[in-house]
Amino acid sequence: MEDFKYFKYMQDIHSDVREKLNQSLKSVLQMKVTDQDVKRTISKIDNNEALDYSDYYILLSDNAMNFMDELSEISRKLRYQYFGNNVYLFSPLYIANYCENSCKYCGFRAKSDIIRARLNLDEIENEMIQLRDEKIEDVLILTGESEKFSSVDYICDSVRLAKKYFKSVGIEIYPVNVDDYKKLHEAGCDFVTVFQETYNPVNYKFYHPTGHKSSLPYRFDTQERALMAGMRAVGFGALFGLSDPIEDCFCLGVHAMLIQKKYPHAEISISFPRIRPTKGAESLNIKEVSEKKLMQFIIATRIFLPFAQITISTRESKDFRDLSLAYATTKISASVDTGIGRRNDEKDKGDEQFLINDTRTVSDVERDLKNINMYPVYSDYIDVE
Repeated sequence: MEDFKYFKYMQDIHSDVREKLNQSLKSVLQMKVTDQDVKRTISKIDNNEALDYSDYYILLSDNAMNFMDELSEISRKLRYQYFGNNVYLFSPLYIANYCENSCKYCGFRAKSDIIRARLNLDEIENEMIQLRDEKIEDVLILTGESEKFSSVDYICDSVRLAKKYFKSVGIEIYPVNVDDYKKLHEAGCDFVTVFQETYNPVNYKFYHPTGHKSSLPYRFDTQERALMAGMRAVGFGALFGLSDPIEDCFCLGVHAMLIQKKYPHAEISISFPRIRPTKGAESLNIKEVSEKKLMQFIIATRIFLPFAQITISTRESKDFRDLSLAYATTKISASVDTGIGRRNDEKDKGDEQFLINDTRTVSDVERDLKNINMYPVYSDYIDVE
């Protein structure tokens, strides 16, 4: 039996999504996937038949690696069918790195000896002006998970500032209740992303021993609470390397699909980050995921969820990101710095959350996209409010 609990201030929305996900995972873990299973799933795709949970698990399996040429072409066609050669650009903006959690893999964790910082509103605005000058219209505001140092009101003020400069404003912060998401939405936020990190309850407890993040069910329901508050879009992610990668990817895709079914108006985005080195994290026995396997996960998810936005992180190399864009991914970050106050060389700048691999500026990314016949898109919707 799980012993996860809600803290007294945490809202339980009594969702059935996690129960449905656990049932689907239990059913596929009994499968022993063969090459014939992969061929049968490919035949369903060729005949335009709907895929089920077991098909997605089959596409993620090691056996499916033997059919990657065929699957890659299927994914490529779906990517161009629904998104053309468009690539959606955004930039993250880290405004604080204080954290009250104890996540063993993260540089922001409370026990880390990194340099802490929180930008004031003038410093935040200076960073936003620089991003705007780089043509960015979609910004993602990030903080460490500390309500004490990054209150909802502080984040709301930052969102209001962002609306002066950007068409779309998203947040990646600690999970909050529906009423707080309503406040953030009223301030101008329309997108919420939260990574579950790992869906395995045993490993989740190991990696998150204390802090509000230790409540797995509360974190799991975050996207649903955000949509209940009126948000336009939600993002999902697992941090590959913490648990069995195939199981985590299966849960990631099915979680996103179940939310899409329950809230059909919502825009769904999925990220596939792998663990990167970072100052302040513990030494861990990470389950390595190769580039080839990561590409398989991305391609399988594009086939399973053809309408979803798929984001590829700066944790990956330029060459890998470009290749993934050709076959499956649709959204890419640029001008990324996971530290605090770096764009304007603030004196009290804070350390980064993790080391990035792709350090290109927005103009670099735009140039390179055009070189591979992809079209950069900075915004694709109009705010009618």
